[in-house]
Amino acid sequence: MVALLALPALALSGCGSPATAKDGSTSTSQVHASVPTTTTVPPTTTTTVPPLVPLATPAALAPLVTPPLAGEGQWQPAGRPVDGVPAVYETTMRADGNSSVAGIAWMDTKLLKGLLYSGSISPGDGPWTYTAPVLPAAAQTLVCAFNGGFQMADAHVGYYTEGRVIVPLVTGAASLVITQDGTVTVGDWGRDMTMTPDVIAVRQNLTLLVDNSAPVPGLDPNDTSVWGSSLGLVPQVYRSGAGVTADGALVYVSGPSLNVPQLADLLVRAGAIRAMELDINPAWDTFVAYNPPDNGLASGDNGTLLLPSMGGGPDRFFEPSWARDFITMSTR
Repeated sequence: MVALLALPALALSGCGSPATAKDGSTSTSQVHASVPTTTTVPPTTTTTVPPLVPLATPAALAPLVTPPLAGEGQWQPAGRPVDGVPAVYETTMRADGNSSVAGIAWMDTKLLKGLLYSGSISPGDGPWTYTAPVLPAAAQTLVCAFNGGFQMADAHVGYYTEGRVIVPLVTGAASLVITQDGTVTVGDWGRDMTMTPDVIAVRQNLTLLVDNSAPVPGLDPNDTSVWGSSLGLVPQVYRSGAGVTADGALVYVSGPSLNVPQLADLLVRAGAIRAMELDINPAWDTFVAYNPPDNGLASGDNGTLLLPSMGGGPDRFFEPSWARDFITMSTR
């Protein structure tokens, strides 16, 4: 089942409506002349919801390739902070046997809430309430955004959002799931989570790439089809993935020259206990963190790509023509 953040229930207080006498006056009870009565009103109680406690910062990463590049494996805060606390951290890392730099982002799901935006191409079947471009009301709290998965014909799984099943959900599929309070997690549909009234979005793509804190067995470094048709049938292409850590943080990995096992390994290195591949090939992988001045509106002007080589610019999710699904993470 999807783990939810527990919040204490608000205590409600109140009392019955007073009775109205024939002369128009009111009293809380009928009164006999010889027997005085009193009414005890219960004290009003209130419950204060405690402030969100952020997750611990991500653990330091030891570079796999030596000598390390400057800043490799060292986390840096990115995007607008939440009540003065960084909610996103980023770093770079080279995969084992790879000289190309991949980007890694860590997102605090206690400070951030997710939302699935849908497009006319993926999943299609609009119109949609939440679709590109990100509107000013959402830009007010937007912290970061990243690409979704394959087009549905290539994903071979399902898609659910805005109360609609666009493609039937598949048991055993890798699934990014968002609940009513905006919590985002990743897992095996039917094992780690199922449909409940709390689930507002499910974005499936293939099967899990990482499970039980390890790459799934049988990953082929030369694969160009099982995990997506790579551009030019080259196994090492731009690939992205998302996963969840043991404490519930969300991690995202993308790099320009990754085969499937390398992507899985970097997701594990980032702390993922379960992870899925998202989109692949250079035109689609995009992660942007936004840090507007004076805590104003996020926009392409104050967005920064996780990697400068990513195909989409910082304004991608603000483009009305953008037709594919993506996920936003905003302040709670």
